Amino acid sequence: MSNRLFQGIIHQMKEAVDRVIGVIDENGVIISCSELIKIGEIRQSVRDEIAYSTETVTSGGYTYHPIGNSAKAEYIVFVEGEDKMAENTAQLLSISLNNIKNLYDEKYDKGSFIKNIILDNILPSDIYIKSKELHFSSEVVRVVFLIKFYGKNDLIPFDMVQNMFPDKNKDYVISVGEHDIVLVKEVKPTTELREIEKLAKSIADTLSAEFYTKVSIGIGTTVDNIKDLARSFKEAQVALEVGKVFDTEKSIISYENLGIGRLIYQLPTTLCEMFLQEVFKKGSLESLDRETLMTIQCFFENNLNVSETSRKLFVHRNTLVYRLEKIRKLTGLDLREFEHAITFKVALMVRKYLTSKPIKF
Repeated sequence: MSNRLFQGIIHQMKEAVDRVIGVIDENGVIISCSELIKIGEIRQSVRDEIAYSTETVTSGGYTYHPIGNSAKAEYIVFVEGEDKMAENTAQLLSISLNNIKNLYDEKYDKGSFIKNIILDNILPSDIYIKSKELHFSSEVVRVVFLIKFYGKNDLIPFDMVQNMFPDKNKDYVISVGEHDIVLVKEVKPTTELREIEKLAKSIADTLSAEFYTKVSIGIGTTVDNIKDLARSFKEAQVALEVGKVFDTEKSIISYENLGIGRLIYQLPTTLCEMFLQEVFKKGSLESLDRETLMTIQCFFENNLNVSETSRKLFVHRNTLVYRLEKIRKLTGLDLREFEHAITFKVALMVRKYLTSKPIKF
């Protein structure tokens, strides 16, 4: 696409610039030139020289300058001659072609298109039209990962993730903040949640092992229509926010596994406070010490099984029964009864939610 774009501009400039001008791609191949016969020639030596300099380079009767004024620039412009005029012309061409390419990419680049969808910057009615223009497969199954980076690193988060997913025709890496990267990943229709979570863990482990970077990853639900990517992105956001409240020890949180925490997170704080006041006697919840709370947590983790819980806590069964009876007297809830246990579990989560005071979207 860029080849045709550059060639069209070079052709229009041919009469205005009385010299041979052109563009070299990342492989050192001339992809656009005012002398058509030169298209296809390889100038890798110039490409290598530019890699060590962001300045103008002269070689073999031509002046070269990277487009975008960067040593890692994907394209390089060249102008016939090694004089000051050639240098000025090369710099002007670099600026002009870089601006034109950026505008073109913004309008036609698939990555920009995906970014506009997930950030709700495009009308739903325009999504289908735009996907047709870009020859974008809109019926493919995809999932959104929101990767939040912590701490500082010499490398840019976008580059880290992009290097892990170089196939730009299937996977889209998008920067949505200084420390937030979105990965829109194509998956098979039969892909299960545990496979998606395994991939997320692999991403986190790789970033930790190779770049010494800690991340949290929120996972939205899979979608089979491109317009639903915005929903999957919002779900990934919610997964991270709810995970910060209820699953603080986890680094991989999927929206589908949020459970009752997702419901509590959406409730008004005033309603939550009323619920706690109605369920517990005044001060009864606060009167529970750390040991008692740990006992309750272990009892829940072992599915209200007294024998298994006492074994895990290394206490006699009668000791555990005594503790549970003590909780019943303090709170009025007998955790050995399913309905009471559910109420108590929800109450603990509500209190955790109120304590955290999360910022809602």
